[in-house]
Amino acid sequence: MLTILGPAKTIDTSTHGTTESFSFPEYIDRAEELADQLRQYSIPQLKSLMQVSDKLATLNFERYMQWRSSYSAEEGQQAILAFSGEVFNGLQARSLSKEDLLFAQEHIRLLSGLYGVLRPLDLILPYRLEMGTKMKNNKGKNLYEFWKEIIPLKIADETGLQDSKVLINLASNEYLKSIQPGSFPYEIITPVFKESDGKGFRNVTIYAKKARGMMLRFIIQNRINNPEYLKAFDEDGYYFNNNLSTNKEWIFCR
Repeated sequence: MLTILGPAKTIDTSTHGTTESFSFPEYIDRAEELADQLRQYSIPQLKSLMQVSDKLATLNFERYMQWRSSYSAEEGQQAILAFSGEVFNGLQARSLSKEDLLFAQEHIRLLSGLYGVLRPLDLILPYRLEMGTKMKNNKGKNLYEFWKEIIPLKIADETGLQDSKVLINLASNEYLKSIQPGSFPYEIITPVFKESDGKGFRNVTIYAKKARGMMLRFIIQNRINNPEYLKAFDEDGYYFNNNLSTNKEWIFCR
């Protein structure tokens, strides 16, 4: 069983002391192609491309000016410990044990607009580049076309190496699209989290994001390799709703 997750828009570069284990991104040369292109953008052009504020455009202009493909372990930050946001608030990666993180390294993959596919302990430099960004490049009109020959095959290969050849999708639709789910060779299960409103159940984005992180933590800490065991997830009042679930979407309610 392999689990995929998307990144966060924000990155926490503070020291953590959680683990000394690390690896380097596999597709750093491809990331460098994108970074080289982004270095050609002015601050106003980055603002328009990324649809961000002046402050964030300036920050990312400076980041890409400093970004490089060769860096030391001291300069990078493990991806799973660097990303910040609601999903990662639910995950609380910096409180995981070293053994937890090593399990994650083998069973979790993070999808990235800049790096393509990341292992949890891959060292990254601060960046912002969402997969849905309509950035023309030498492979096509957007990042999906840039990564289309790498991400789907890589995730399929990684899934095929697992004991249970099933992909658990904890990524947003923006990132799920990058693996080309319509032609993916293995079963994909997407956990969906819903809240009671007194009349039924509905999706509340901020809660659903945090729940995806909590489920990832549940997978890691319980060393789950069989999708059926996900149905035992009961963190923060959630429970598996068999009546609402389908083969492809497993619904968890509270």
